[in-house]
Order: sequence, then C-alpha cells, then structure tokens
Amino acid sequence: MLNKDLYERYLQKKAKKLGVSVEELKGETSSVQPSESIKEPQSIQPQGAVSQQEQPVYNRPANPAPQIIQTEPVQSFEPQIVDRRENKFCVIGYPLGHSLSSVIHQAGFKSLGIDASYETLETPPETLVERIKYLKNNNYKGFNVTIPLKLPVALFIDEVDKYADIASAINTVIINPDRTMKGYNTDVIGFKNAIPNDFNLTGKVAGILGTGGAAHAASVALADSNVKEIRFYTRSIPNSLELLTYMRKVFPKVKFDAYQIEYIRDLSMIDILVNTTPIGMLGRSADMTPVEKPQLMTLPQGSLVYDVIYNPKNTVLLKLAQELGYKTVNGVDMFIGQAAAAEEIWTGRKPNKDLMKIALLEVL
Repeated sequence: MLNKDLYERYLQKKAKKLGVSVEELKGETSSVQPSESIKEPQSIQPQGAVSQQEQPVYNRPANPAPQIIQTEPVQSFEPQIVDRRENKFCVIGYPLGHSLSSVIHQAGFKSLGIDASYETLETPPETLVERIKYLKNNNYKGFNVTIPLKLPVALFIDEVDKYADIASAINTVIINPDRTMKGYNTDVIGFKNAIPNDFNLTGKVAGILGTGGAAHAASVALADSNVKEIRFYTRSIPNSLELLTYMRKVFPKVKFDAYQIEYIRDLSMIDILVNTTPIGMLGRSADMTPVEKPQLMTLPQGSLVYDVIYNPKNTVLLKLAQELGYKTVNGVDMFIGQAAAAEEIWTGRKPNKDLMKIALLEVL
C-alpha cells in the first residue's frame, strides 16, 4: 500500500505544477464556490403570453422526465512506485565473526526455491546511519539485527509490530518498495518455542542475565507465559530502571526487580535462569561464564538453564549446568525459530525449519 505521506506530498507538487488546489486535483470540489449564488436567466415573454408558472395544470406533463446531466468521470492520481529491490538480505551487528546466520538463511531460501543472497555486514554502532543508507540505496529487501544494534536501530524504523513494540528491540527489518521500513521482533517467538513442553512456566520465578535487546525479548516471552516474577541481573541497575518501569506497566501481574550481576550469591529462588549476555560467545569470550559454579550450584534441582548463545551450542555455562544435573536449553532452536519467522516476513512463505537446523548443526 502506498505510504500516505508520500502520496500527499506527490499531490501537492502536482497541484502546484498545474496551478490548482489539491482538492481540485482529487476531484473533491467543483469549479463553482459554495458562496456563489446561481441565478437562472429570465426569458422575455411576449405581451399577453402566459408564463410557465401561470399555465393551466392540464397543459403540464403528469410525470415530467428527470433531466440527466452528463459528467465526465473524475480521474484519480496515484503515483506508482517501482520496486527496485532485489533478493538481497543481510545481518548487521558488531562483532559478527561468530555469526552463522548466512548458513541457516541460505538453507531456508533453498527450501523455498528462492535464489537469494545473505551477507554478514559488520556494523559498529557509530556506523549505523551509513549502513542503513547503504541498504536502502543498494536495493536490499530486508535484514536481521543483532548485538548491539537491536535497540538503536529503532530510530530509523517507520513502523513496528506488537512484539518489537513491547520488547523495545528489533531483530528483523523489511524494506518496503517506497524505502520505508518495518521492524519486527521474532526473538520472542523463537525463545518461547525452544522451551521444552514439559517445563511449565506458570507461577515460576525467572532470572535473566543482562538487560539488552535479547533480554527484552526473553522477558516478554516469559511474562507472556505467566511467570510470577522476573529478576534482571545487570551491570548497571540505574540503566535498567526504565526497562523495569515499562515492563511493570505492560505486565502488571508480574513482579520485576533488578540486581547487580557481580554480586550474585544465591539463586535458590530461581526456576529458570536465562543468559542473554554475550559472555560465552565464540570469538568474544567463549572460555568464560556469566555465573560461576559455586553460584550456579545454589539453583534448586529441576531448574532450567537457558543460554541464548548458539555458537558454541554448548557454552561454559551450559556445561557447568549439565555437570550439576540441571536441564539445559541452548540457543540453536531459538535461533532457527527467529530466522524462519524472519524469512516468512520477507517472502510471505514458511521455510523448512528442519533443513535450516540440519545446516546449522553441520557447521557447529
């Protein structure tokens, strides 16, 4: 559908060029102004003649035929925007040395029979403006967004979907033919679908490590799944206050609090612990864990440890949790789920998630 603002600007330019008003161009007004009075021309009657008003009733037709006025149809003006975009897609973020997005997306496009390219474009935050211009000017149809750009990219988006609005984070963008952009958050769907069916979240207490874009998506997914409390563990509590206030407003039945991540000592009240920080990610800090073994041991038995990192598929955190007998979930299924949803947004068709997962596991 044509962008309304672009259409109005087009009409204004066209009207100015033709020397008419925008309303006349749309065909919404006639050439006679409402203030003008229309006077019928008076005919001169010969002396002694009877005027039409004075004619006897029997001289008048019983049912005078209605007068039909022929008018030319009004033509509407709607500019056509040529779709010059190509089947080009990419992921932006920084750093991206670990990214395997191209592997699963190529498998997804192949399952749909679409010849498309998917690039990995490292984009430091300070170059985000130039990157957005580049994508628009080079006919890309859409792109994914990852750390640390899921929040700042919203500054360039014209419209967002429900989950992106609630999570205040965007991981998928479609570029429309008129160069406007709509942002989505498919991480919420991917996160929820990766949790085992036999793990009931209702009434549980969740602990989330980090408060970035992935944490926003995880908290929305968990609150939407009826947990009773979410505890954020962060490096900066003051910086998380806005997130807490917002989530309390959106999900009034859920309790939200923030704690200093460096001072984690006791996790005995946590039923599901989620790591959304990059700690443990390949190429950044693969040999590190956001929570050390002594603190992890305080989780109650039956707890679930969920790391959204997919590369490596078994992070140090997950290895420690498995060692201690906890249930674990890695980021593979979440990664596949969000990618499949992104391709459906771009193409209007659902790719084969099994083939996408096989392609990913072959390279992990």
